[in-house]
Amino acid sequence: MAQDPECITYTDPDPFVTESGFEFPELEIAYKTWGTPNADMSNVAVVFHALTGHAAADEWLTGFFGKGRLLDPDEHYIICSNVLGSCYGTTGPLSINPKTGRRYGGDFPLITIRDMVRVQQRLLDHLGVTRVRFAVGASMGGMQALEFGIMDERAEQLLLIAMGKAHSAWAIGIGEAQRKALTSDPKWRDGHFSPDDPPADGLAAARMMGMLTYRSAKSFENRFARNGQNGQACYQVESYLRYQGAKLVARFDAVTYMRLTQAMDTHDVSRGRGSFEEVLGSLDIPVLVIGISSDVLYPVHEQKELASLLGNGRYAELTSDNGHDAFLIEFDAIQALVKNNFPELSNKYHLSFS
Repeated sequence: MAQDPECITYTDPDPFVTESGFEFPELEIAYKTWGTPNADMSNVAVVFHALTGHAAADEWLTGFFGKGRLLDPDEHYIICSNVLGSCYGTTGPLSINPKTGRRYGGDFPLITIRDMVRVQQRLLDHLGVTRVRFAVGASMGGMQALEFGIMDERAEQLLLIAMGKAHSAWAIGIGEAQRKALTSDPKWRDGHFSPDDPPADGLAAARMMGMLTYRSAKSFENRFARNGQNGQACYQVESYLRYQGAKLVARFDAVTYMRLTQAMDTHDVSRGRGSFEEVLGSLDIPVLVIGISSDVLYPVHEQKELASLLGNGRYAELTSDNGHDAFLIEFDAIQALVKNNFPELSNKYHLSFS
């Protein structure tokens, strides 16, 4: 859970009240930037990260960064911040509660995707951003990017990948099963566990469940089949899932995982606003929605529906066996879809995606 040493932390001194009514006396927002803003702020790109991501977008979206790429520091002023509830520097469960002098832990409140966006709006205000040329996000990041387009007039274009207009019952159910794994670990202790003795088994199990929804049956069969792990009495797929679980335990906080998955459940752009047709139809900026053919977590019918409801939406599909995680793998293919389906963006900066 160490914060990237290159992150900048902005302390917002004003109180922040969540949609659930909880008040933070101040906020800390950890973020990174790349490139330099134009005088008229016409080159700002905002990246919203996914569930276990963080502000170092160049580490997990490596193939989008570089000369002629989607995120080109020579052309763009790129901003990515850790979300509210993060365990990477922005105010979250690991932060000190000024009322108790201890970490928030399980006392950290329920938050929403809209809360995350409102915090990021404060950062953009602090940075003097008056225009956002485009915002991009996938999965939980796409939920934020869509809400940002609805909530903030600075958004001029959106690139949304692998999510929909609202979190489905299927996705909510998967999240609840993962949360049950957390709370079933005797070390959970209502979220008030020692950082030296976290509910590692519960978090690892939650991650293992998640990994099954991030890939596809075909990708697992192609990669692992029924192959055994050399020298071990288990299958390769079992070893892989255990490795992924342990890897997340080493870098992530269990309460953060709990609160961010709960926040994803709140994703519903119609909530308190009117019908989906009214809310999305009134968003008339160019939006490209990309679906992934083998995504079992957010099936392509969700992206097709979202694109059809948007005032100026269009849909493109990535054909891939890699499932939901294809957005972290197939950078060239995604950028080709942008180039072919989003001329407003690609022509502006003569993106070559080479």
